[in-house]
Amino acid sequence: MNTNALRQKILDLAIHGKLVKQDPTDESAAILLEKIRAEKEKKIASGEIKRGKNDSYIFFGDDNRHYEKFADGRVKDIEDEIPFAVPEGWAWCRLGVVADIARGGSPRPIEDFITDKKNGINWIKIGDTVPESKYIISAKEKIKPEGKKHSRFVHAGDFLLTNSMSFGRPYILKIDGCIHDGWLVFADIIKYLLKDFLYYALSSKYIYNSFSLVAAGSTVKNLKADTVKQVLFPLPPLLEQKRIITNIEAIFAQIDLLEQNKADLQTAVKQAKSKILDLAIRGKLVPQDPDDEPASVMLEKLHAEKEAKIASGEIKRGKNDSYIYKNSTDNCYYEKFEGKNDVCIDNEIPFELPENWQWTKLGRICDKLVDGDHNPPKGIEEKTEYIMISSRNINHNTVEDLENVRYLTKEMFDAENLRTNATTGDILFTSVGSLGRSCIYDGRMNICFQRSVSILNTKVYNKYVKFFFDSNFYQNYVAEHATGTAQMGFYLHEMAESFIAIPPISEQKRIVARIEEIFYVLDNI
Repeated sequence: MNTNALRQKILDLAIHGKLVKQDPTDESAAILLEKIRAEKEKKIASGEIKRGKNDSYIFFGDDNRHYEKFADGRVKDIEDEIPFAVPEGWAWCRLGVVADIARGGSPRPIEDFITDKKNGINWIKIGDTVPESKYIISAKEKIKPEGKKHSRFVHAGDFLLTNSMSFGRPYILKIDGCIHDGWLVFADIIKYLLKDFLYYALSSKYIYNSFSLVAAGSTVKNLKADTVKQVLFPLPPLLEQKRIITNIEAIFAQIDLLEQNKADLQTAVKQAKSKILDLAIRGKLVPQDPDDEPASVMLEKLHAEKEAKIASGEIKRGKNDSYIYKNSTDNCYYEKFEGKNDVCIDNEIPFELPENWQWTKLGRICDKLVDGDHNPPKGIEEKTEYIMISSRNINHNTVEDLENVRYLTKEMFDAENLRTNATTGDILFTSVGSLGRSCIYDGRMNICFQRSVSILNTKVYNKYVKFFFDSNFYQNYVAEHATGTAQMGFYLHEMAESFIAIPPISEQKRIVARIEEIFYVLDNI
């Protein structure tokens, strides 16, 4: 597999607006560009900046053609210059509109090199880049402060673009420093353009080809700031930029892992899936929707429903019942127990979550959490449609190896089934022996369980919970909290008290859909 070509294909889809779906409710890029022009006009009117002699803006005419209006009032039809069609809501502009682009200083301040690492200024060179990294995080050499006059000073957050030999490679600065004329700098990037999107766009084949067309020089090609400013740039709506970034990073994470172990594709795919699940449970796989009902509100409703049932005598309060909430005053998590003071558990929280997510404990969202029979019947030799299974029969996707089960009579099954009563959609979880495997029960069998299997159903989206169980975070949690001597077990109490990150219910479904989509691709590589 040519992973570099695959990356370029993803970037190509992204910059053409074909990687994610458009949302007609997004504020269009044309409106963003109008805001940029209005802000610039105010600065010009106040004398803060001067109008550039080549200032212009691109607009889409009523005749469905692109036009460019210049500072001197000229209007030019540029439809024939537009490289490709972009989706509705996107807009074309010049690169000079989205950032101040300038070339590094020359000559190199060789006489200003110093060995004093504390007081010098970073002298940023091509050699300070790291292969496969988009950031420049340090510089090996320093110059005297007065060396600034010989070069160009740049700031953390600016973009650098290689400008000699292998030109056109973008990097994001994590440090301040000075650059020579082997670099171009993109500074003061507009607030309506996300830096990660700009990085991926500058890394695309379209932008590289555009730079190749304007690169000058006979022996060594290089880029001039003025010509780079004129390169046409497709700008998506701001929210779509976020969606594109999320998808690129998720897919690139898979590719990164595939590259690490091309010799063992199955291992690489497994690692890629683990990365996807890690992104998913941390709220980094799909965009958050501010219109979603926060998970805290959903959990409060579930808590209120339970309290009502306790008050009516329908159920009894468990001795370990508690409720987790986030205090808006100190922004810390607390656990509330009946008849006791609330306990701050912020030091127990595994990791930070997006704003609309909430931590809780698994038992608080379950309406069923049981295990199989602790003293199961031996079964009968005759094969029947009533079976009892153990953890050996459960893998990470389904119930399997159905030749190695215990067969029961209907009477035996009915007695056993009173305890677990597995129904379609329940999660089956291996809790003794080989720990942590799970699947969603499809309801097609008359099935009951030995103690090595736990059965649960939740008041949230069970498919999301199952993927949470599959994550490295939860698998490690199970391993760390399992107990036993001859055989390790992750028993019901530990399971009920385990932490689980809860997104809004709508986001749970989006996460599951995205995981299934990516996993389908990985499984069919």
